[in-house]
Amino acid sequence: MAKTRTDRLLPRRAVEDRVGVTRSTVYRWMRESDFPEPIRVAPGCVRWSEREIEEWIASRPRARGDRAA
Repeated sequence: MAKTRTDRLLPRRAVEDRVGVTRSTVYRWMRESDFPEPIRVAPGCVRWSEREIEEWIASRPRARGDRAA
């Protein structure tokens, strides 16, 4: 199967903005195994797969009363 787009690597701040939570929440969810793990790209430098973040967002339950699109 051919890729239709490049899987970009997102810095932490972009992940926080996309998901709408703080750094501490991202790392807490990771400790609880409820969030995608980052990819180490260099010593002291990690990035998250944009595809994995989008899949994680899509997997979250809708708020009560909301309808799936």
